[in-house]
Amino acid sequence: MSVAEQPYHHGSLRQVLLARAESTLEKDGVDGLSLRQLAREAGVSHAAPSKHFRDRQALLDALAESGFLRLTAALERAVEEAEPHARARFAALAGAYVSFALEHRELLALMYGNKHAPGAASQVVEAGHASMDLTVRIVTEAQAAGDIGPGDASRIALVAFATFHGIATLAAGGMLDGAPVDEVVTAASDTFWRGLAQA
Repeated sequence: MSVAEQPYHHGSLRQVLLARAESTLEKDGVDGLSLRQLAREAGVSHAAPSKHFRDRQALLDALAESGFLRLTAALERAVEEAEPHARARFAALAGAYVSFALEHRELLALMYGNKHAPGAASQVVEAGHASMDLTVRIVTEAQAAGDIGPGDASRIALVAFATFHGIATLAAGGMLDGAPVDEVVTAASDTFWRGLAQA
């Protein structure tokens, strides 16, 4: 039984609401989210969610923050399990990012939408930077080792993220012309890294 399907227990309402909200998000999109509806599904009063989320935007911010934390954890796990050299770690990060993006399409859209919205919540912005910081570290370490050429590591990381996000978007839309996603990710990662090595 998933968290979203479990009955509410005292002390776990916030987690239950977030899990149900993410389930609704993936099925119905952000417009389908309602604190009142989530309260009904959790079997609590309409006022109960306000103890954890002051309004709908606070719920969306919490979802985005949680998503970024999980994304970063997935990337860190992939990097830790990869061969101990920058190119392999970069490729592992790429694969993990695309996998997460495809598994959590609506959540990812919410994450980036909230992070870049005017007046974005500071905790969302901070959580959003963590996954990018990991990429910057890999690039910086590779530059220090002489594996790739010099350059603005932050800009390189941003371009890498844009590349892998683009692959996920194309894959989600069925626009890879039948090419396996993992093969496209590997080809993109290898091509990107070769370009950096020649810089």
